[in-house]
Amino acid sequence: MVEVTLWGALSQLAGGKTKVEVEARDIRELFRKLAEQYPALEPLIEKGIAVAIDGVIYRDTWAKKLPPGAEIFLLPRLAGG
Repeated sequence: MVEVTLWGALSQLAGGKTKVEVEARDIRELFRKLAEQYPALEPLIEKGIAVAIDGVIYRDTWAKKLPPGAEIFLLPRLAGG
């Protein structure tokens, strides 16, 4: 189980929750389970969301493992490379 902090727009779509707990091993599973638990999040997940794990931002790194106790934030997708 990981605790995930949601940025403002995602929080509103998750019933006003700023933090949610999800049983997920990697980013792909995290997104799938969030879409199942909070269907309103699915369009933003499909559009693209960045994931910060312990301060490192990941984009399109679906297999990245979510370490237990990690600080995880979902953020707007950032442009650039």
